[in-house]
Amino acid sequence: MKRLIALAAALAVASIASAQLYKYVDKDGKTVYTDQPPPNADSKQVNVQTGTSSGAPAPKGFVERDKELQKGRDEAAKKSADAAKAQAQKDQICQSARENYAQYANGGRVVRTDANGEREFLSDDQIDAAREKAQKQMDEACK
Repeated sequence: MKRLIALAAALAVASIASAQLYKYVDKDGKTVYTDQPPPNADSKQVNVQTGTSSGAPAPKGFVERDKELQKGRDEAAKKSADAAKAQAQKDQICQSARENYAQYANGGRVVRTDANGEREFLSDDQIDAAREKAQKQMDEACK
């Protein structure tokens, strides 16, 4: 019994796949498509491809298209996150350079630790040179 039902289903699907399609214009001027030729109208048989040919790639399904779209969204989000991270690093470097420049620009005595770990005071010429160097670094970092 099951075999008979499976055979009937296979024959029904085969007949649908090989069905002919006819096109004609009715008396009102409308184009009509049907699977049976009209008895009293001039009709043309239309060839419809029901499957893909072996040489052509199969059309993408909704799942594949959705995966591709999600992949594109993920890549865009990653690029955006990377750009935001790079901008945050640039902002941090700029802020550090401004603070360094402000230390020399505020005036007063500036202390530096030498190689032996001892504190030494910078002279006015050393402070001016360090301020100019800090100004250049700040200009470069804060473009």
